Amino acid sequence: MWILFAVGSAFFAGVTSILAKCGIRNTDSDVATAVRTMVVLIFSWLLVAVTGSVSGITDVGTDTMVFLVLSGLATGASWICYFRALQIGDVNKVVPIDKSSTVLTILLALIFLHEGLTPMKGLSAALIGIGTLMMISKKDTNTKDTEGHGWLMYAVLSAVFASLTAILGKIGIADIDSNLGTAIRTAVVLVMAWAIVIAKGKMRETRNMDRKELGFLTLSGMATGLSWLCFYRALQEGPASAVVPIDKLSILVTILFSWIVFHERLTARSATGLAMMTAGTILLAVL
Repeated sequence: MWILFAVGSAFFAGVTSILAKCGIRNTDSDVATAVRTMVVLIFSWLLVAVTGSVSGITDVGTDTMVFLVLSGLATGASWICYFRALQIGDVNKVVPIDKSSTVLTILLALIFLHEGLTPMKGLSAALIGIGTLMMISKKDTNTKDTEGHGWLMYAVLSAVFASLTAILGKIGIADIDSNLGTAIRTAVVLVMAWAIVIAKGKMRETRNMDRKELGFLTLSGMATGLSWLCFYRALQEGPASAVVPIDKLSILVTILFSWIVFHERLTARSATGLAMMTAGTILLAVL
């Protein structure tokens, strides 16, 4: 069953990026992250209530809570970097870098979770890494990236923090219900996101948000909530080195919709890179 949850996570994660891009055209990325997190928090705790998992909160040990908090902080940092990159860069360039976190996750899973590294798994990681590099092509001069390659730095940081999120999350939900773990992590992300908004003096921008963009951010938050719930259920039942790669197949959904919605086209080089990333990901999933 964990495979089905992993596939569901990939689909909703792919939709999330497109909806978020629509919601941050004129909205500050930090504000957008904070608003989306509110939606995810409501959604995640609602599911906890429906499934009756809330009673398990009294059984959460100190070590488990520490790892959930750390995972939440890593998630918050990843989101902030990701949506900043998404705001100033093209979807079909930012997303591949974010998804390359698979390579680092495999390394961290080997070190901390002792999941092992076979020759085929090494080959898969190499395909994903090389494919990512091929998709990072020079931006056209008519794009709207007014900050040069600033998007690249944010995208790389997003990938690093996403890798930490997966490993810390795997450890944090080892002894508790995955839905409860997701809800606790989301609460940490919410506190972090709004703390940043307040610290940067952006509270006024929350009152002047475009209603249409607010709607897209709400839908994006709902998609994120569904993706998280599927992801951590799969992570609880399956190996992190297999669940994470399947989740990263969301790149196919994102690239497809970026072409339909934003008319972003792949070059021959980028398409080859995407094919390599996909092949490496599928290979990891079936190992």
